[in-house]
Amino acid sequence: MTSSDALPVAVIGAGPVGLAAAAHLIQRGLPVKVYEAGATVAANVRDWGHVRLFSPWEYNTDAAARALLQSHGWQQPPGKAMPTGSDLYEAYLKPLAATPEMAAVIETNATVKAITRWGADKVLSKGRETKPFVLAVSDGNGTIRRDLARAVIDASGTWTAPNPLGAGGILAEGEAENADRIAYGIPDVLGRDRAAYEGRTTLVVGAGHSAANVLIDLTRLAEQDPTTSIVWATRGENLMRVYGGGRADQLPARGELGSSLKALVDSGRVTLVSGFSATRVKAAGDQVMVEGETAQGIRELGPVDRIVVSTGQRPDLNLTRELRLDLDPWLESSKALGPLIDPNLHSCGSVPPHGHRELAHPEPGFYTVGIKSYGRAPTFLMLTGYEQVRSVVAAIAGDLAAADDIHLVLPDTGVCSTNSLQDSAAASSSCCGGPAPTQVGACCVADAEAKAEGRSGCGCGPTQALDKVAEPAGCC
Repeated sequence: MTSSDALPVAVIGAGPVGLAAAAHLIQRGLPVKVYEAGATVAANVRDWGHVRLFSPWEYNTDAAARALLQSHGWQQPPGKAMPTGSDLYEAYLKPLAATPEMAAVIETNATVKAITRWGADKVLSKGRETKPFVLAVSDGNGTIRRDLARAVIDASGTWTAPNPLGAGGILAEGEAENADRIAYGIPDVLGRDRAAYEGRTTLVVGAGHSAANVLIDLTRLAEQDPTTSIVWATRGENLMRVYGGGRADQLPARGELGSSLKALVDSGRVTLVSGFSATRVKAAGDQVMVEGETAQGIRELGPVDRIVVSTGQRPDLNLTRELRLDLDPWLESSKALGPLIDPNLHSCGSVPPHGHRELAHPEPGFYTVGIKSYGRAPTFLMLTGYEQVRSVVAAIAGDLAAADDIHLVLPDTGVCSTNSLQDSAAASSSCCGGPAPTQVGACCVADAEAKAEGRSGCGCGPTQALDKVAEPAGCC
């Protein structure tokens, strides 16, 4: 068995965050191997390539990756322009993967099926940290090999594990049987998938940005073909989170997305059914009906021709079954992140700075990064993932000073709340990021830290130092 120190760091997933991790490892002179299940890098990004990001280029590239690209003559796109997924791939991720340094360490069509320790299952404790990781890797042709690694950075994301239509987290009755009429995520209704939606009635289920994108595209399709109709169903009744903060959102395009959606509902171009928890799909001739629970009892929606399930994704935990992970019990995120990103409590879109310590697990040398580190929680930005991997790679390299020197400032949504946005008062006077370390004059961690440094906090309250503030005026 090869000494662990001579082995590469395995990076699972060649999306934006996985490639950024590889760039930081290369920058530090550490051996790395990147495994991508798709036929090309950023296969998941390409799947939603028609979607325009609401964050500009300046938030969507990583410093180490930029440095590597620029060493080969790459010109960075204008920082304020907002790319589509396809732009992100063509102008940034594809050329990044094509650099000689990256091309030498990336393997596509390589699916990591499982990770364990050399000669040790999950139960064995003695000497566990001295044993290298073993990755069971499939090449798609039925062959599975075993690769060794000194550490593992899991940046595999959640895109290929969508939440089901069923509101209880499992498939609704009849969901599998009617799969030919159901799409998950963000189908390209104006492009490659147009024929399935034009002139049809579509039910969109979900209350996040993915659902908003689908609904807006469907209304554009309806402008071209008025026989196209749209129904929108949400489990919750308060839609402040998806409608967003409008002009208060620090990402204007994100604010405009929500405002545009609200205008479509108010105008009647999209029929909204809120407080609907889907439980059953059943055939109705050439169409389907969707049954669900409401406060008034069972209700049926339809008949509809298509269903788009935009209810988010969840992490695939199968490949880490033999590793010792510490996960939030309901979000399945890294446990330390759970209280900071729980959508039952927070909606700001911001999260306090965090790095290798919050992303590590009881399994030494294993880290969950990127959107997978958020588990089932929404509102992840690529910028978060880039700072995560910078810290993690520094820790793997033994540079704890750099690993702990974490800087992460994210643009707030303009809608900050606790208790699931139960009322507008909460939305204007509560905060994100967890409770303050002291109850004197601060509403959350970020607010306390900022005020302690003499700054104005995270958008709430006066500018005085912490010990001089009597009542916070709300935060985020």
